[in-house]
Parts: sequence; structure tokens; C-alpha cells
Amino acid sequence: MGLLDKLRGYKQNKAQEITEGDMYEYCPRCEANLTLQKGYRNDLPYWICKGCGEMLINPEVDADDDIAWICDQCGSMLNIQDGFSDNNGEWTCTECGYVNKIDESELYASEDEFQAEQRSPYKGLSDKDVLALSVYRDIEHIDNRPDIILVMHRETGQKYIKKLLTTYNRSVYDYLKENPVDHMPVIHEIYEGDNCLIVIEEYIEGKTIADILEEKAMSGDQAIGIGIDLCTILNVIHSLPTPIIHRDIKPSNIVITPENEIYLLDMNVAKWYDPDKTDDTRYMGTRFYAAPEQVGYGLSASSAKSDVYALGVLLNVMTTRRFPKEKRAEGELWNIIERCISLDADNRYNVTELKATLEELRGTIHAEETYG
Repeated sequence: MGLLDKLRGYKQNKAQEITEGDMYEYCPRCEANLTLQKGYRNDLPYWICKGCGEMLINPEVDADDDIAWICDQCGSMLNIQDGFSDNNGEWTCTECGYVNKIDESELYASEDEFQAEQRSPYKGLSDKDVLALSVYRDIEHIDNRPDIILVMHRETGQKYIKKLLTTYNRSVYDYLKENPVDHMPVIHEIYEGDNCLIVIEEYIEGKTIADILEEKAMSGDQAIGIGIDLCTILNVIHSLPTPIIHRDIKPSNIVITPENEIYLLDMNVAKWYDPDKTDDTRYMGTRFYAAPEQVGYGLSASSAKSDVYALGVLLNVMTTRRFPKEKRAEGELWNIIERCISLDADNRYNVTELKATLEELRGTIHAEETYG
């Protein structure tokens, strides 16, 4: 990055005496108490306020101007290093040896401009990638989420979903882009910058199960049918040589199209299954849908059985609009759900077994309806 992340600071300091003998220092931009911020010391050459991100230069720092040149590698202030000059176009940090680019033409006009750049999802992308993304025009945010945007291709008029992901496994998305799974959105483009992964994927028109459940619960037959379809989708990614675990099956991630087809969305927290791991490095998933092992309470790391746990919870929610601990589904369906949500993953179905069991139950229900 030019200007070593293009930081620009200024010499400002504000202090306020609270009680006799106690001195607190405050950010001049947001009035946050700097003294209480973890790691703050008033002898540091600079400090980035944890309240607003403003860069504050220590007024005691002996620098020639108000520009703070910061090492891109280690964060040291370059201005105060012996022999520093901004006339040569670059400077080797004496703390870590990193060669930094020094270019005043890339200074920001204001702190607000710098902060906007730091938060930009396009930060760190190549000019080629930014140009490629420019063909997609933003239409609206999905469910008022700033990270999921409905976009339209400027030339074809085709609608897509643009996702700005800060939690992701890049290799999972790369695999799905090259190997699309039926009834999951097709991944068209992937771009990775400094702040996020930008994914352009197929827009699936329809209503989520969450939308439907806001109005009424589903019939047992409809819920069973959805469960069977989800087992079919999951079986594809669970049957790979190294299985992919979805880890976030829930009503808002399942869409029913106008043609009554089921689509499974959102691979943001998906991961490759590792049989040698005994715990998830990062605990992911949605509360009440995540299996115990996903949130640190299981005897092993998350696996394909973790998705089965979420399916069991989903089956209960679709038919009762309540979680199992609040209200149980009725009849034989509850017996199936109970096995799905067993605390011991080894006692749960796999998706092939669950699909067969649900199909058998559906056949029984249809026979009873037919013959009374």
C-alpha cells in the first residue's frame, strides 16, 4: 500500500483533570478516554484511538511535520528513526528491515477519507479486480445486511448476489466455484482483498423458510420433504474425498423457489472435515442450531454429523416454530429428531440414513392418508 497504509495523523492532545492527582487523556475526535484503552501509554510516539480509529501523534515526538509515516510490516513510526527522509521514495524500517514506499502524493485529505479507505471492501484489490467488479451495479441490501447485496450486471441485466465475507474458508469457495453443487448457488466470481472475500454468486429467487415461518408452521409432510431434499444436497458435499461441513443450516439459509425447489445457501462458515482434529479452532454456527461440538462442548471437532444435528433442530422448528427444548414435534417425527440432536455425534444418523428414514415416514403418512 502507498504511504504505508496511507496513514495521516496530527499532533493533538487533550487532558482533563478528573480528581486531584489523576490525569486522563481524551481523543480530540470522539472524546474517548485514551488512558483507559488497553495498551495506551502517553510516551508512545503515536496511538490509534480504539473508539474512532483516529491516529494521534504524541506532541512530544520530534518530527518535521504532522504526517505520520508508519511501517507497513511492524507498525513502527518511521519519522523518528535516525536518518529518515521522505525524499527518496522509500525507507527501510530500522526496526524490522521492511522496505516501505514513501509517496506524499498518496496522502489522504482528511482522517475521514483514510478511515473510509481502511473499511472499504475493495481495499487491497488489484485495479483489474476493481474494474471487473464495477460491471455489477448495487440494487439493494438483502435483509438490510450491508454484507449481502443484490446486484445487477450492467451489460446483461442479470441479477446476482454480492457477498462481502470477513469469515470464510477461501479453499471451500474455490472448490465450489469449480465444482458447482446442484441446488446450491453457483459461484461466478471470487476476489480477495485486505478486508474481505468478495463473492459474486447466483441469485436464487424465492422465500426463505424463515420468511414462511413468520406466518405459520409447516405441515409435517412439507417439513419432511424439505428435510429429504436437504439430505440430498448435503450428501454431495459430505461424500467428497474430504467432506465439506456446512455448519450453518437454519431457516434463513434455505430458499424455496416459486417452482417449489429447495436451495441451500451460505457457505460462509463451511469447512473441510479433518478427522484428526479433536476441537474446532474457531467456534462457528448459529445458536440452538449449532451442534455441541461446534461450540466447544462435544468430544470431537465438527463433522458431517454436525449438519445432521442442525437438520434435526430445523425439522422441529419447521413443524412447531419452536426449538426442541421449548416444544417437541409430534409422533414418529419427534423420534427421528431426537436421534438427530443426540449430544453424542456417533448416535446420530448420517444424511443417507436420515434421508431413508424420512422417506419411509413420508410413505407411511401418505399411505395413512390414502387408506385411512
